[in-house]
Amino acid sequence: MRVIIAAAGTAGHINPGLAIANKIKEEEPDSEIIFIGTKRGLENDLVPRAGYELKTIEAYGLSKKISIENFKKMYATLMATGKARKIIKEFKPDIIVGAGGYICGPVVWAANKEKIPVVLHESNAFPGKAVKMLAPKVNTVLISFEEGSRIPNARNIVFTGTPVKISKKEYTVDEKNKILNSLKIKANLPIVLIFGGSQGAQKINEAVIGILENQMNKDYQIIWATGPKQFEIIKKELSDKKIDIENVKNAKILPYIYNMEEIMNISNIIVARSGAMTITEISNLGKPSILIPLPNVSQDHQTYNAKVLENVGAAKIIKNDELKKENLNEEIEKIIKNPELMHKMEEKAISKSVKNVQDKIYKEIKKVVKAK
Repeated sequence: MRVIIAAAGTAGHINPGLAIANKIKEEEPDSEIIFIGTKRGLENDLVPRAGYELKTIEAYGLSKKISIENFKKMYATLMATGKARKIIKEFKPDIIVGAGGYICGPVVWAANKEKIPVVLHESNAFPGKAVKMLAPKVNTVLISFEEGSRIPNARNIVFTGTPVKISKKEYTVDEKNKILNSLKIKANLPIVLIFGGSQGAQKINEAVIGILENQMNKDYQIIWATGPKQFEIIKKELSDKKIDIENVKNAKILPYIYNMEEIMNISNIIVARSGAMTITEISNLGKPSILIPLPNVSQDHQTYNAKVLENVGAAKIIKNDELKKENLNEEIEKIIKNPELMHKMEEKAISKSVKNVQDKIYKEIKKVVKAK
């Protein structure tokens, strides 16, 4: 099978695209797969690192604001359709898979002109503008959450889930102690994992600094990933408060967590933003969570993602502008001091987990290719 995958911008679009590519390769090792992205996003690092060729076009998200800059971006995106069409003609794919985002626009338009079937994957619970606009032009839209089926005029919608690398693991006492010792974390206190994504999250970081400064975490310990760009800033802020970032009581502070699967598995509660992949990972692991949706994102999709877990009793949402050290600490303590509530939240979280995601996606792709 010859496949083009369109994925650009954030890891939330690119990693599902890579997971789909890897599944196709696993099932059909002779498959030829290339990616189309831009020169600006994470695809320039992640796609070649995964061993796939990346072709680039100039595409942008469209804004409602009227300005010369936006007209330039709109024109560049329309022109990108021609370049995408050229790539498609040269590669001759059997199918094109769009992993969401603005890159899909010119690629899907070009695919339509060349009469190549298209499958779109939507990671968020609230479908993005690009997916809604393109849905009538593609063969199938794959959705990650049942709540994401609000796509008018779609020819075919299939609930498959989002492919992620992180899954539930059971560690022996020795294996868990080895992980804890590497972080200098105790085994006798609950662990709260806090992160805001690869770029960090300032509002979350401010609340956590407040908790640590006032030693509010006496009954729990924190593993906190600040984001690489924020780490030195936070180190200085703590230093100004006479706190050594390497020796904070009941806390381990890191710029980035490379063994995230291990850390998520040994943690008791997760505090994070609510990107689609994070919600999927929390569900797969069955972890209680406190979610702070990123504000000012397209159609407030992170709030819709968070509600997938909150609506079943698996998570608590705190709005970004309402987040403070006091209410974050209060919600953490409410969960860790109530084993019955924690167990109930774990059960509710795992009830939203979707099994055999890659198998389902591969099956739908093959179905479209055979229909061609």
